[in-house]
Amino acid sequence: MKVAVFSTKSYDREYLDEANDASKHDLVYFETSLKPRTTKLAENFDAVCVFVNDILSKEVIESLSSLKVKAIVLRCAGFNNVDIETACRLGLKVLRVPAYSPNAVAEHAVALILTLNRKTHKAYNRVREGNFSIERLMGFELSGKTVGVIGTGRIGASFARIMQGFGSKVVAYDVYPSPALVDAGVEYLTLEEVFRKSDIISLHCPLTPETNRIINKTTLGMMKKGVMLINTSRGKLIDSEAAIEALKEGQLGYLGIDVYEQEEKLFFKDLSEIIILDDKISRLMTFPNVLVTAHQAYFTDNALAQISQTTLQNLTDLEKGNINPQNQVCADRIK
Repeated sequence: MKVAVFSTKSYDREYLDEANDASKHDLVYFETSLKPRTTKLAENFDAVCVFVNDILSKEVIESLSSLKVKAIVLRCAGFNNVDIETACRLGLKVLRVPAYSPNAVAEHAVALILTLNRKTHKAYNRVREGNFSIERLMGFELSGKTVGVIGTGRIGASFARIMQGFGSKVVAYDVYPSPALVDAGVEYLTLEEVFRKSDIISLHCPLTPETNRIINKTTLGMMKKGVMLINTSRGKLIDSEAAIEALKEGQLGYLGIDVYEQEEKLFFKDLSEIIILDDKISRLMTFPNVLVTAHQAYFTDNALAQISQTTLQNLTDLEKGNINPQNQVCADRIK
């Protein structure tokens, strides 16, 4: 199968080539993202392979269909960047990687918590400059703190278990509570109760119409003053303007984000010599109690290997007409 692979970096090419056993598929790599003005690059390809910040709008998918592209293969679990209804209407198959190393993302969420709390990034910079003072580096112990988990799928469940290991009390909200987590001592509450009771809140839910900006002025107002908020899921779960106001007022005590609502214009690019025109991310980065990483929570060797293997298997299954239903995204499943 001839595949146009968009939004690729050196590490994508390395792991995809390794998973492409005996070069079964003809993979052609493009560093550019897939968007309306780059759709023409997919001409004469059987499928496109895309990542989280590629834009597969109605316009793009209609263009792909006119170019005889038969499938959209995602190198990720989320598919909120794809107009699924248009793809299904035009007969384009959409496949994804439903699960890959959930521990990778969960562990990164914990890394954000520990860094924000114990200020290790600031201590590192001080010591390198010969400053061994520990003034203003005080943190708090995680043992005994209440940690709220929004979304307890594979990643949220892994995160919950890690936090229990610190001695934290874990409370959670999910439309479908996990019996295994209940047995492990996680207490499921209403969403409002999780907001009100938690010292730390970590987001692990998908982006849907119901969860879009689930963190907003109203819900931030429900939280404890000085709460820590962590997001390693999807940027649009948080209303950035509301978060900025809550930080200014002290209502939000710490913010750790690996995702951002306008990240497709920023992340995975070197902008160090360019003036960043996004005022919200620029403002967020001025706060001493905000930590931003550039969508790297998934970025481990194990996760990249699993993503690549599943992606290549999806291509092989497409070619053989033997698609794994767990990996296919259909319009009727998301309504």
